[in-house]
Amino acid sequence: MVWKCCVTPPTKRFSKKDSISPSRRIRSDSARRNLKPHFWESLKTVTFNILLATPLSEDGMKALSSAQDVRIGKTDTIPLADADALIAGEEMVVDKSLLKLAPRLKLIGRAGASLTGIDLDEATRRGIIVMNTPGVDAVTVAEYTFAMLLAVTRYVVHAHNAAAIGQLDNPLLGKQLKGKTLGIIGFGRVGKEMAHRATAFGMEVLATDPFVAESQVAGLKLKLVGMRELLERADIVSLHTTLTPETHHILNAQTLALTQPGVVIINTKDTHLIDEPALLEMLNNGHVGGFATDVIQPGSSLLRHPKVIHTQRMRYNTVEVQRDLSVLIAEQVLDALHGIDFRNAVNLPFMDGYETLAPLMDMGEKIGMLEYYLGHHAPIKRIEISVIGSEMADSIKPITVAILRGLLAPALGNTVVNYINAPVIAAERNIFVTQTKGREVSPYPNLLTCRVLWEDDGDIEIAGALFNQTEPRIVQVDRYRTDFTPEGIILVMGSYDVPGVIGRVGTFMAENHINIAGWRTSRVEKGGNTLSIISIDEPLSDELLNELRSNEFVRHATQIIFD
Repeated sequence: MVWKCCVTPPTKRFSKKDSISPSRRIRSDSARRNLKPHFWESLKTVTFNILLATPLSEDGMKALSSAQDVRIGKTDTIPLADADALIAGEEMVVDKSLLKLAPRLKLIGRAGASLTGIDLDEATRRGIIVMNTPGVDAVTVAEYTFAMLLAVTRYVVHAHNAAAIGQLDNPLLGKQLKGKTLGIIGFGRVGKEMAHRATAFGMEVLATDPFVAESQVAGLKLKLVGMRELLERADIVSLHTTLTPETHHILNAQTLALTQPGVVIINTKDTHLIDEPALLEMLNNGHVGGFATDVIQPGSSLLRHPKVIHTQRMRYNTVEVQRDLSVLIAEQVLDALHGIDFRNAVNLPFMDGYETLAPLMDMGEKIGMLEYYLGHHAPIKRIEISVIGSEMADSIKPITVAILRGLLAPALGNTVVNYINAPVIAAERNIFVTQTKGREVSPYPNLLTCRVLWEDDGDIEIAGALFNQTEPRIVQVDRYRTDFTPEGIILVMGSYDVPGVIGRVGTFMAENHINIAGWRTSRVEKGGNTLSIISIDEPLSDELLNELRSNEFVRHATQIIFD
């Protein structure tokens, strides 16, 4: 299996002068192999209490009842404190306060793909498996999205309402889909199903997704383009991307202004993907010709707007999906409780030894984050991971998973990428990963090095060491030796080795009331380039960061905020 990923971090930062030797590939084991054997032993109880907090279909209930060692009930028959497994829908919040009331809970099953309302970190800390049922509703959601597309472009709702009050002669003229261009933002399962349906209607299809490479759409009748080109060319824009800090308000005043006059917007994914006031203004001035949504907020200013049709979470409401979701989650819960399989688990159930692993994985994840934020604007060609020291060698697999999560989560979202599914997401994107153990001499008793190579032949190498077995420290960024703790707010600044840099940057920070907590500068040679790691107490605004970058002595500057 060749792993290759189309990750497109912000901007190109470093050259390709550093390298380490590639070595053997790693393979992603199943979730079951990540669990200690004694975990299954702990699940061998006389009867499992399964608490149902959401209704299941008749077929789903039959699947659950087929097991002889389970007791099924609602809160009136099974108290939360006695539950071994909880099956819940999106309407239930499973937070820290609820988990405190469930000391026996071993498993949370979400009947659906969304994990909204589940405290994954708290569940993981408590050793509770969380699983969902992704992909079951892709066809149903695509069908409903296309139904809304047809309804808004052909004024179906308006015509129905007019006919209902006796106005049978409707003067509204709709748009024919054949020959039009559909722009799909986010090309996952639903996006692919949308593309198939649009092609059948004779539409041209454009798609944008930073984690999809050309090779992954080979054979599909569509074109992968950048966000700007999609917005400029599409007659209809349909949103299917995951909500992350990067995609929050992905359609705003600036991006909507790039679209064609009369563009139609479809959103059945998440209300926060669109800046509502900006959309309302565009609807009112006629630039946006129509909007259809299944995720409108109560009290929204778009309710009853003449150019808007809206429903609320109807996209996956079909007999078939509810049946399939019920059966799937029932089978998954039973298999997990019996230690047979842990498919669609979305968190790694750390058992004994997590306290030892945690600092190593924390360092790996932060190295992955640094690789992402300092990375090149090109698809990733390869990730090379090297470790020195017996402790790291024994833990190289979970460390690798942590690096992948740190690299992928900034783009896809922290609730989307976690320790159990990071290898799966990487494999889906064909990431190529190599791994080496202890082949170099190091001044550190333990050393983790990660080198990411991009298709443009650029690469970045970042190394970290664990001090006192608990404190992650970054000791190398590309060719530059350094020593800093990846926490809080840091500014990674490349500059030229000339007098006055520290003074001018310090003055700039002071004038803008930004306190510098620490500063580490290194250089490869006198009079060449330098790299500074600056810890600050308050984040720089975008305006201040751009002002700093505009100085003639600054080669690049990236601000990173570690949670």
